[in-house]
Amino acid sequence: MSKFALRVQCNSRRGIVAAISTFLADQGCNITDSAQFEYGETGSFFMRVSFKSQGGLGLDALKGAFASIEK
Repeated sequence: MSKFALRVQCNSRRGIVAAISTFLADQGCNITDSAQFEYGETGSFFMRVSFKSQGGLGLDALKGAFASIEK
């Protein structure tokens, strides 16, 4: 089982956490830790998610699939 940590920094908007957690679940991953916050002065959103790939996906496969939710 592979372990990963995803760090996200982007403009804050509704649905970011849901999109990331749904993506990881759909890829057969289990979130083991998550922290997120918004810096109100700039509207920036930050998130760190630790997870395990229970489906055996590697980093390249996850990166390629994640590109679809980056926008």
